[in-house]
Amino acid sequence: MTSSKTKATLDSVLTQTTQRHGGAPGVVAMATDRNGNFYEGASGTRELGQDRPMTTDSVFAIFSTTKALTGTCIMQLVEEGRISLTDDAGKYVPEIDQLQVLDGFGADGQPRTRAPKRKITINDLMLHTSGLCYEFFSADDLKYRTAKNIPTVVSSSFDSIRTALLHEPGAAWTYGVNIDWLGRIVEQQRGKRLGEVMKERIFGPLGMNEIGFQMSEAMKARRVTIHDRAADGKLTPLPDLVLPDPPPMDMGGHGLYATVGEYMKFIRMILNDGAGPNGRVLKAETVQQMSQDGLAALGLSVGGWTTSIPSLSNTGEFFPGTAKGWAYTFMTNRERTPSGRPANSLMWAGLANCFYWIDRSSGIGGYWATQILPFQDTASYPGFVEFETAVYHHR
Repeated sequence: MTSSKTKATLDSVLTQTTQRHGGAPGVVAMATDRNGNFYEGASGTRELGQDRPMTTDSVFAIFSTTKALTGTCIMQLVEEGRISLTDDAGKYVPEIDQLQVLDGFGADGQPRTRAPKRKITINDLMLHTSGLCYEFFSADDLKYRTAKNIPTVVSSSFDSIRTALLHEPGAAWTYGVNIDWLGRIVEQQRGKRLGEVMKERIFGPLGMNEIGFQMSEAMKARRVTIHDRAADGKLTPLPDLVLPDPPPMDMGGHGLYATVGEYMKFIRMILNDGAGPNGRVLKAETVQQMSQDGLAALGLSVGGWTTSIPSLSNTGEFFPGTAKGWAYTFMTNRERTPSGRPANSLMWAGLANCFYWIDRSSGIGGYWATQILPFQDTASYPGFVEFETAVYHHR
């Protein structure tokens, strides 16, 4: 149980984030140990200018915090011996072998491409070392997509992930549409949509109900509006900004909607070595494997990112100066973070300023959810760091 003092401290972080000038419209945050949530809080409103208070059961577009669930589906296939991480991805999704390495642009603006020196493996996709990127983190990817008329990833279409490789597979860590390709591999192996696979193999065993690539009517009624923050700090609600429903493709990299409480059940599964209340999701040794830094052996690390679409993301980095790697499929900090998270913990984030961490050594994790673009918002991200710091300081 949380002491009343700890609860008051964490509540004040949420309140300050939403009530200060230029703050976030609304936030939900939760923290858990291996047994259950020891903190749940909500502050502010679901939509600026509307009398719809934020509640702990509010529904968020969780964007890239979807990725770890897709990674879990892949590791279940590995456990069953149906696939191997060293397999060429093209064995299961032949279309990936059509992707070319971008070699610059001609005077006419048209891209020059060549075949990669080796095929992309499942391991490359898990570690984001394939060369694939997102259009909002690479001016070259954006230019290539524009030249080839490739749709944005938020179209939730297969065409949106058929872009160019920015480098040879295995040469660097580049964050992009890798996990969407993994979702296709899951679908190819299971013979059904990714959302159905997750429902059977993750949501069911963990008792996760209000989560999915489509929202139920009850979820829609509690959906939080995404807001745009202009360069001058002004916030504008974008009530019509939702992912396609139904989506043409269940996007393993960004497509889920959920309440924070449902995601906490997934975090607890990782803290509990793969066990859930209604059955095991992963073997303990698989969770251990998923928690290992896969980049260190390659001589690679995770750095920051540079925006190519400022309305979607700011340029930034998590804990600059702290060495970081990548696991299956989380960022891992190679040393203790300033917020107090021990080395080799796990974390990631979602585009509309959702952030989580999983600390397996201390047995705690947390999730901080807002709905603001661009990514790494000036109010929400510092609020998350303050929230995590307060959890460690007061536990």
